Amino acid sequence: MPDFIIILVMCFPMLLFTVYPAIKLAELVENRYNISETQKRYIMVITTLVVTVSLSSLLFYV
Repeated sequence: MPDFIIILVMCFPMLLFTVYPAIKLAELVENRYNISETQKRYIMVITTLVVTVSLSSLLFYV
């Protein structure tokens, strides 16, 4: 349980590094596939969360 808490705490600084790539990915998908604004925002949020947790867990376990 404490490992999970530490990973979540490490997620906050990782948000600074993952927001910009998520925005760029969502813009790329929007331009290529003509998706709506709500789908673009959904892609941004999910990408940010997944990459943030992945980076935090990699930093914790490596």
